[in-house]
Amino acid sequence: MPALPACAQELAAPQVTSRVCPEALCTPTPGTSRADPRSCLPNLFARRGTGRDGTGPRGELAPARRSLPCGQPPATGPRGGAAGRPLPLPRPCALLSLWNAGGPGPAPRAPGRPRMERPEPGRPDRPAGRSRYPEPAGPDPAQPRERERGVRPGPRRPVRADMRLRELSLRQDPDLRQELASLARGCDFVLPSRFKKRLKAFRQVQVQTKKEEPLPPASSESIPAFYFPRGRPRDTVNVDAVIAKIERTFAQFPHERATVEDMGRVAKACGCPLYWKGPLFCSAGGERTGSVSVHKFVAMWRKILQNCHDDAAKFVHLLMNPGCNYLVQEDFVPFLQDVVNTHPGLAFLKEASEFHSRYITTVIQRIFYTVNRSWSGRITCAELRRSTFLQNVALLEEEADINQLTEYFSYEHFYVIYCKFWELDTDHDLLIDSQDLARHNDHALSTKMIERIFSGAVTRGRKVQKEGKISYADFVWFLISEEDKKTPTSIEYWFRCMDLDGDGALSMFELEYFYEEQCRRLDSMAIEALPFEDCLCQMLDLVKPQSEGKITLHDLKNCKLANVFFDTFFNIEKYLDHEQKEQVSLLRESESEGPELSDWEKYAAEEYDILVAEEAAGEPWEDGYEAELSPVDQKLSALRSPLAQRPFFEAPSALGTVDLYEYACDDADLQPS
Repeated sequence: MPALPACAQELAAPQVTSRVCPEALCTPTPGTSRADPRSCLPNLFARRGTGRDGTGPRGELAPARRSLPCGQPPATGPRGGAAGRPLPLPRPCALLSLWNAGGPGPAPRAPGRPRMERPEPGRPDRPAGRSRYPEPAGPDPAQPRERERGVRPGPRRPVRADMRLRELSLRQDPDLRQELASLARGCDFVLPSRFKKRLKAFRQVQVQTKKEEPLPPASSESIPAFYFPRGRPRDTVNVDAVIAKIERTFAQFPHERATVEDMGRVAKACGCPLYWKGPLFCSAGGERTGSVSVHKFVAMWRKILQNCHDDAAKFVHLLMNPGCNYLVQEDFVPFLQDVVNTHPGLAFLKEASEFHSRYITTVIQRIFYTVNRSWSGRITCAELRRSTFLQNVALLEEEADINQLTEYFSYEHFYVIYCKFWELDTDHDLLIDSQDLARHNDHALSTKMIERIFSGAVTRGRKVQKEGKISYADFVWFLISEEDKKTPTSIEYWFRCMDLDGDGALSMFELEYFYEEQCRRLDSMAIEALPFEDCLCQMLDLVKPQSEGKITLHDLKNCKLANVFFDTFFNIEKYLDHEQKEQVSLLRESESEGPELSDWEKYAAEEYDILVAEEAAGEPWEDGYEAELSPVDQKLSALRSPLAQRPFFEAPSALGTVDLYEYACDDADLQPS
């Protein structure tokens, strides 16, 4: 094992407690001041032996001896080394002198030994404690210069004021106090480099403490609150007055308990639309007990008034599950079931309970299609505020004809969607595969687009990926998007399908991928197709993308003819229809002002008329029965009440018994409509 260096052996050796006179420690080196770091000489070890390196016979450094009283020369022996030359005293930095000057004083003396100051030999005017080194007993060839060097006579240099201020700050550091006190007692040793590091760290901490003083907190009036997830609070709402009105309403009911039939009056007392009665009843626990007590309802409504400050937040709070702040599809079922049971425009559907779930599913999908713009499957308060759903809920009370509310609740639209689905679902398991969907609109869609629909790009659930089928709910999204490609949701729907790599942009490769099948189908129909380069130039001029070489979703939403763009690449029937029209006429149709019907509303109205005519003309002859209504009258009555004259059976085929004997006449006999 190699021997340790001499300095390491010194540090590893046990320390021997020694007493050093504080006055002797404060003497600076000649030519230096008290604050001069050069005055700190780490020479606290007595050397053993006569070598220049101070090593003894075995090469180790001897520990420091106990110091003698001030002014007493060290003893000498016949041999050199510790007995043959004086013991050099340590000289710490000037900070120790500051500590001794203002500190608790020198180290305590041993009992019975008074402090004495003897004059140096040859220097009666200077005490021995003031000398830098005691006079050696004999010559020391190892230190000739130190004997020649002396201390300049004269008064001490006064300590500066900044040094005293620094001393006061150093006293606050517990580590420095402990080290300086130990060094003053002579029982410990601190290397100058370590002492400097601690001193530097202490000063840095003081500077950072001054710089990091906390600023006074800004008053809340400087930046007013601007984010209100549950609505902006209003000071005009008198909660106690609303609660008193509700209590007066409950006082009119037996035992102050309201049933589901009584909740309409309670909803009006709360200041809510009439058809909030179902959510109010369920939120107060009425569906479990069959009735709601006044105390439970008041507690529930008071909590809502304190936490929710607009209609959107209140509606979400009434329908959502505990612990949630959003609505999922299942949350709308109690609300829509109450609409089916109580709305006068759906009285004919009340008896056909097997179709309640079909109608409710259709309305829920239309709600999420329009309101849930994030495609998350969760409707938040912010999305509900930006939509027109709550306005349509309020119109349910005013509009007796449910078909006038075409955005969500129209029964005619449900009838068209369900009939189209029933035509494709041959096995009537409420699931259709890719072959069934390909028959939609006489095979108008390309096979590549149908594959993309069944790939899961625009559908939810694992059944599509496992079994390769889509449900009736997915078909609602498909049909509305297919017939109206101008709405934001439909543009997002088809953009997701055409974006093969999912990078958020349609590249030229992706456009060519879908256009190849269009060219083959046009060739099979003996129609000359445009080359892809020419078609691409037309589409780029139509869309005007911001970035060259790709089309983003933002570009298509800004384009007024997004339906023409999509039909060009995957719908052959509508592509040919657009080619027969001039682009100017297409722009004129898209820029028409006024409350014009949307493409979906036009399609639903036309398809409903066709279905009504087919039902009237498709029934076999029934001898002995007269026709119930003429085709015109049947159409008009169907618009007023869709199933008032015919029941809604399982299959959307012949839904009524119609005798066509009366219609076997010339066209001139028919009254003009």
